[in-house]
This record gives sequence, structure tokens and C-alpha cells, in this order.
Amino acid sequence: MTPGMSLIKHYLQFKDLRAEEYAYLFDRTRIIKTRFKNYEKYTPLVDRTLAMIFEKASTRTRVSFEAGMYQMGGSVVHLTTGDSHLGRAEPIEDSARVISRMVDLVMIRTYEQTKIEAFAANSRVPVINGLTNEYHPCQILADIFTYIEHRGSIAGKVVAWVGDGNNMANTWLQAADILGFTLHVSTPTGYEIDARVAGVTNTSCVKVFKNPLDACRGAHLVTTDVWTSMGFEAENAERLKAFADWCVDREMMSVAQTDALFMHCLPAHRGEEVEAEVIDGPQSVVWDEAENRMHAQKALMEFLLLGRIG
Repeated sequence: MTPGMSLIKHYLQFKDLRAEEYAYLFDRTRIIKTRFKNYEKYTPLVDRTLAMIFEKASTRTRVSFEAGMYQMGGSVVHLTTGDSHLGRAEPIEDSARVISRMVDLVMIRTYEQTKIEAFAANSRVPVINGLTNEYHPCQILADIFTYIEHRGSIAGKVVAWVGDGNNMANTWLQAADILGFTLHVSTPTGYEIDARVAGVTNTSCVKVFKNPLDACRGAHLVTTDVWTSMGFEAENAERLKAFADWCVDREMMSVAQTDALFMHCLPAHRGEEVEAEVIDGPQSVVWDEAENRMHAQKALMEFLLLGRIG
């Protein structure tokens, strides 16, 4: 390990930052977004380079990081599976040692969390999790900022997760633990959330419901994801049957708070995990949520590279 490497701050899962660091990041996101909307040039990352390594393809992750880095004055190197061979052509540790000598920041979107952890352990620069099978911290960062933007503090509120106990659910669980809200979870049998994967010891922040309608009751935010995440396509037919009752519909939204928001990390399948009337309805903030990936990640990159501003 390079001397001083342990001082580098990585963002590999939501619990890598503390509540007060999130308060700072949400404030910076607001400032950076306002500047963007006002066409104010803001380029604190001039001469900085972000390497983006994609073993899982993505529209939103690529556009949000790439556009965001360019807007901040930096540059981007884009590597796909065919270019990088993480852990195949050479050990992940060697790839990390080489790539991190040439860039200032690395974003990785891959399968196993252990891959990104091995890379970060041997990197001279900060590493950001753009998604793994276990976690999706940048998405939840954007989701919570979106909630704050529309409704104020999320502390003490209820978030309902309806669907698969996947990387999004794990990350929402970590967020509830750190930021002081309650997560209501409803998943089909066999697709439950695992608090041990999320590493959450304070299980009082989560309540599990067999019936998704009960999970949505009184919620301030209702959120879901596709039933079949990337890498699980072989299970698609089986999942369609198992998840049939877990489509977020108007009835579920009607038992939530009257001003409840609906979120979805996209891409969405109308008629499967969510009714078209919900995702395209007045309570949906999915387009703000998608845009906010870019603004929240700009704040995150600024923080990891420059520390606190002002």
C-alpha cells in the first residue's frame, strides 16, 4: 500500500460518510445545481481526470458522471469491459495501482462489491461506487437530495421500499440508519432484504411488511426498482410471477401521506413494478431524481478531491 493511501476517502457504500458529511454534501449539491441552472460557470476540477470503468453498462451513470466532470472543468477517460479486464487480464490490485497513477478519481460500475473494495485498497486516488450487486450509494445520495429539495429534511420520515431486496434496498437501509428515518420494506418471499449485507446493527430503523399496501401506509416517499436487476436476467420469468403483487399502483399511493412522493431509479417498466399512472402522475419526481444524479455526484467528486469548500 502506498504511504498515505489510508487517508484517501472512498465512496464504496452509503455508510462510508457520516450524517454531518451528508448535510454538507446536500448543501453543496443545492449550490452547484443552482449555479448550473443559472448558467454560472463553475470549474473547480480543472486539470483533474476521472476514469470511469464500466463492467455493467449504464445510461444515467455514464451521462451524469461524464457531463458532471466536464461541467466542473475536468476530463474523463471511459473504459468498458473490453478495455479494462478487471481481474481477468491482470489482478484487480495491479489495475488499481496503474490506473490510479494516471488519473485523480475513479468511478467503477461492476458486479461484486469485493472487486471495488480490492481496487480501492490499492488505489492512490478516491474510488466511487457507480453500482455493485450489493450497493448503489450514488443513486440514494441523489434520491435523498431530491426528497429534501421537494419536502425538506428526511429525518423522522417514512420511506416505503416495494419490490426486490436488492442493492437499492440495502443502500436505503444504510441511509435510514445514518440519517434517522424509518424504512418500510415489502418484498416477495425469497427476495428479502438482508440487514447483515447492509451492515446495519440498528435494526429499529427498518420495518418489514408482508403486504406492500401496509408498507406504503403513512409513507412520505414510496420507491421501487425493476424486478429483475442487471445480471439476474435468467430469473426474469420466475420473478415476474413472484413479484406480481408488488406493482406500485394508485391504491398504494392513496394510503401513503397525501403529499407523498414517488421515486424510481430507472429504467422503468410500466405495468410491471409501477403503474404508468403513478410514474407519470403528479406525485412522481423521477425526472428530477434522474437529473439530480449529476448534481449530487458533482458535489461528491468535489468533496472527495478538494475536501470542504469554504
